[in-house]
Amino acid sequence: MLSLAWGATFIGVFIWSAIEPYDTFTWFLEVAPALIGAALVVATRKRFPLTPLLYSLILAHCIVLMIGGHYTYAEVPFFDGLFGAERNNYDKVGHFFQGFVPAILARELLIRLQVVSGPHWRTLFVLSVTLAFSAFYELIEWWVALLSGEDATAFLGTQGYEWDTQSDMGFALFGAICALLLLAKWHDKQLAKLR
Repeated sequence: MLSLAWGATFIGVFIWSAIEPYDTFTWFLEVAPALIGAALVVATRKRFPLTPLLYSLILAHCIVLMIGGHYTYAEVPFFDGLFGAERNNYDKVGHFFQGFVPAILARELLIRLQVVSGPHWRTLFVLSVTLAFSAFYELIEWWVALLSGEDATAFLGTQGYEWDTQSDMGFALFGAICALLLLAKWHDKQLAKLR
């Protein structure tokens, strides 16, 4: 169940993120999905409450987005040169979450709305939806870059890596696979309580 702690955490991190971000335009672009997600969570909390696991994951994903928005993904402290990397890889954390969280969301919707009954088909659908979502996000990044020109450099966060788009989608797929392997049983228990 959505709690006051969830809302207070979201609002607190949002306010921190909004205070003197590295680049205001990039901050807006990165934080917009978190705001949309929070609005959907609040709007559906009574009519279609989610599992506590999913609420927690959504909040964690929003926090990842707001941190990335505050610093830009290429400038997040601690991730510069981490493990000898030549680039700041915080964006890979973001894309991992872009698969990890939507996988559980898709799984919950498919099970609760009885869209796909077989577990193997459901896994295929979850991974397909997650990868499609990631690819669509990459298209959004491209469209923003085309429309805004130089202003989108920080939003794209490629940092000169020519395979950035493909690796972003790969990390999202990896995140989705990890979510299904690590959380499915826990998720099933919480889904049973909702019924």
